[in-house]
Amino acid sequence: MYTVGQLGKRVGLSRSALLYYDQIGLLSPSARSPSGYRLYSEADLRRMERIMTYRDAGLSLDVIATLLQADDASAPAVLESHLQKVNEEIARLRQQQHVIAQLLGDTQVLRKSRSMTKTQWVAILASTGLDEEGMDKWHMEFEKMSPDAHQDFLESLGIEPEEVDLIRGFSRRMTGGSDG
Repeated sequence: MYTVGQLGKRVGLSRSALLYYDQIGLLSPSARSPSGYRLYSEADLRRMERIMTYRDAGLSLDVIATLLQADDASAPAVLESHLQKVNEEIARLRQQQHVIAQLLGDTQVLRKSRSMTKTQWVAILASTGLDEEGMDKWHMEFEKMSPDAHQDFLESLGIEPEEVDLIRGFSRRMTGGSDG
């Protein structure tokens, strides 16, 4: 059994955080000592580790509470919904990144921003020896293997939605896939 302090040290949380988790019903101690101290079991530790993993995934305490009570069949739906929100937030942040870089107009700042433009990406592919046909094949394979990631990648380059649709549509047609 672990006391609040011992469990806190073990998982890297403050005593007050653990007391708050108890207060909201997220993690209650399995027992109390004769003098009334909270005592946590190995099962409580495992539950706390799940809570920490969900926190690392960016889930709110309310969602974590739902997941801890959910059956194994419904938990993936909650996680998939959160993943979709994260993907949308990443796309929004990438767009902001491109706008800020354009406003600054400094190529050195662009290099430090961890973003890449379409022009830079095409130059990299060309420098490795890919011609237009090779680049088309690259897009076709990307679209075939991971269409959502292909969409995200094209958007991350700051390519306008209409052009993204053209590239993906071409890639699908060339591989015999549906054009959506």
